[in-house]
Amino acid sequence: MEKIAPPKYVMRILTTLRARGYPTYLVGGCVRDMLLGARPQDWDLCTGALPEQVLELFPGSVPTGLKHGTVTVRLGSGKAEVTTFRTEGGYADHRHPDSVAFVSDLRSDLSRRDFTMNAVALSGEGLLIDPFGGAEDIRARLVRCVGLPERRFEEDALRMFRALRFSARLGFAVEAGTWEALLHKAPLASELAPERIRDELEKTLLSQAPELVCRFFTTGLMAAFARPPQAGEESFRPLGKLPKKAGVRWAGLCALLLDQGCVDAAEGFLDALRLDKRTVSLSCRTVRLLASPLPASSVEWKRLLHAEGTDCAAWTAACADTFFGGGHSRALKAVLRSGDCFSLKHLAVSGEDLLALGLRGPELGRTLEGLLEHVIEHPADNRRERLLALAGGEGQEGLWTAGKS
Repeated sequence: MEKIAPPKYVMRILTTLRARGYPTYLVGGCVRDMLLGARPQDWDLCTGALPEQVLELFPGSVPTGLKHGTVTVRLGSGKAEVTTFRTEGGYADHRHPDSVAFVSDLRSDLSRRDFTMNAVALSGEGLLIDPFGGAEDIRARLVRCVGLPERRFEEDALRMFRALRFSARLGFAVEAGTWEALLHKAPLASELAPERIRDELEKTLLSQAPELVCRFFTTGLMAAFARPPQAGEESFRPLGKLPKKAGVRWAGLCALLLDQGCVDAAEGFLDALRLDKRTVSLSCRTVRLLASPLPASSVEWKRLLHAEGTDCAAWTAACADTFFGGGHSRALKAVLRSGDCFSLKHLAVSGEDLLALGLRGPELGRTLEGLLEHVIEHPADNRRERLLALAGGEGQEGLWTAGKS
């Protein structure tokens, strides 16, 4: 397994704090990833220094969460989050601590964390501090709560989603006691902000095992948004064959949920989770197209491209390949590579050209659309002189007949 070393700027932050007498450690996910032999994407440190002391030592840093003791330290092009050792009070809303107290004890800080694999710290000399058996659970590939799992989930209900997300991302099993507590405490998920649920769902959709998103629904965590699926994880396996892009996987998920009767409409499901308007629109249109006869020729693909746009066509083709087979993406790419015209902006004439012919108002719009339909069927005719001749009357009867077919 590759030995991962922290970047120089991270070690500089650590040694600077320690030189001032503040105990400081790498902590949490970055240590977990290092133990797995994976290079961390983010670096977190915990320290005995108060936020104000961290800010004083590192001018230009950002107080990203002073209430919770977090400062984002920037050195050159690198950044790391530095958080003061702390303990937390109760969680009345099952999400945020009612109070935070800064402490000087690393173990107390680690004891408040969600899972044993994240309750590990590493000293500057490479000494692992692991009071809850996180390294052993990482070796055993287990997601296990620190302490009593029901209490952990009562404190922060989002931890239930994180448990499933980590399971999908890392290929870990959820430890039996943690799993039972999750099933028991699943109703608490209804008190969470939809945006936070959406984010965990999306990260799982983009993980190495997106089919495990099924567990969000079978456990009851998504009861406020959807009914449980009739089939198991195997029916969600096609999600992993879709391009690893959030939008198309949301569309694929909606298609599966609709097919299994989990939701009544894709739009209502996505809106409830506060997805952006573009993703909602493209997903709903993709689902609608999947339920209709799919294009069977280049002409039909060009008509779909004109009506729905390139992104929607690509999502539809990818989902169709995944769910039905048939080489739809290959056919779409062939059309796009051909350079054939399928939109008004690529038509060899413009509205101004038709104005010069004396066309106005609705007649001008109908003529442009008719010319485009003609070019879709006869791509070689996308020449200015030919289209002006057609628009001016030459062969016009044949043109409009083609446009209405």
